[in-house]
Amino acid sequence: MPNIALELGKQSTSFGVTAAYGEQQDVDGVRIVPVALVWAGYGGGSDEQGNGGGGGGGYTLPLGAYIRRGDDLRFDPNLVSLLAVGIPFVWVAGRALSRVIRVLKK
Repeated sequence: MPNIALELGKQSTSFGVTAAYGEQQDVDGVRIVPVALVWAGYGGGSDEQGNGGGGGGGYTLPLGAYIRRGDDLRFDPNLVSLLAVGIPFVWVAGRALSRVIRVLKK
């Protein structure tokens, strides 16, 4: 049986930047490079009898794209992802701030 940790290590070496930045696409003379936030986790284990297992998972959040038109390079954010992350963040931050203020008043 192959060592699963070594196999995952070999596969994850190419996972970093190639997962966060997509392949360049040329559309009507405009170059587009998609950008995403990517994270993953793996785990595994076994007992003394040799029974073992493992698993993993990951998530990708599309952030936007770098767009080049001639000499102009700019980043266009994905507004849906920005709202999907921003709204819960603002809610949690506001809730935490209100609790901190409540504690400081006492």
